[in-house]
Amino acid sequence: MLRPRWVLALLLALGIAAAFALLGQWQLERAVESSAVVERPTEKVRPFAGIADPDRPTEQAVTAQLVEVTGTVVPGDTVIVEGRLNDAAAGYWPVVHLEVTDGAPGGLPVALGWAADERAAHEAADAFERSIDPAEPITFEGRFLPSEAPIAPDHEGDPFSMQTVAVAQLINVWADYDDRPVYFGYVTAAEAPAGLDAIASPPPEQEQQLDWLNVFYAIEWAVFAGFAIYLWYRLVRDAVEREREEQQAEAEASADAA
Repeated sequence: MLRPRWVLALLLALGIAAAFALLGQWQLERAVESSAVVERPTEKVRPFAGIADPDRPTEQAVTAQLVEVTGTVVPGDTVIVEGRLNDAAAGYWPVVHLEVTDGAPGGLPVALGWAADERAAHEAADAFERSIDPAEPITFEGRFLPSEAPIAPDHEGDPFSMQTVAVAQLINVWADYDDRPVYFGYVTAAEAPAGLDAIASPPPEQEQQLDWLNVFYAIEWAVFAGFAIYLWYRLVRDAVEREREEQQAEAEASADAA
């Protein structure tokens, strides 16, 4: 091992191992960078204008954003969405049809609040519609969420029941709603009208997940670095064994000659 050529081979192996180690560190840094959570100021109330555009999908960057939206409530278009959880309790949401006036015009569902039973939800929704002037704009503050997918009701259940706030389904039950613009999202009101509880709408969780593919590559580079040292050791060992075999062969030949 102390012979010059094997010392040079060791230095070469160490250099290769160091390069592989640096590549492994780079892969780990990539894994951490790709998993970094970009914090969004969802808890700062923003004007609804510019948050979303009608007839376009809701962008991830504005999902769960607190907004303030103004518009006119369309009477008679309120629907009751069932099976909505509020602190683990199932209940009902009255969802009104708001025509936005402080941004690009378009229909926007607004969930007013939560009720434990359907009758209370209907009564609260009727009382709310009676308390407002359909011609006067009203402002809601709440969390903006993307439209949900519709769920077909049970065969034995009410065919008109709704279990999700699905814009694609709502526009089919809103009266006289033709090809007018519509927002593919909805707002859960922060303050509920009389007869309803406020909808529990916590801030979105900031999850962080490692990029396991980059972690796997980093482990591979560490294995390669170790293999470079092992290859040097194996070459030295093979050379030693070969020299021993040659010395043994020479000794046997000398013994035979004697």
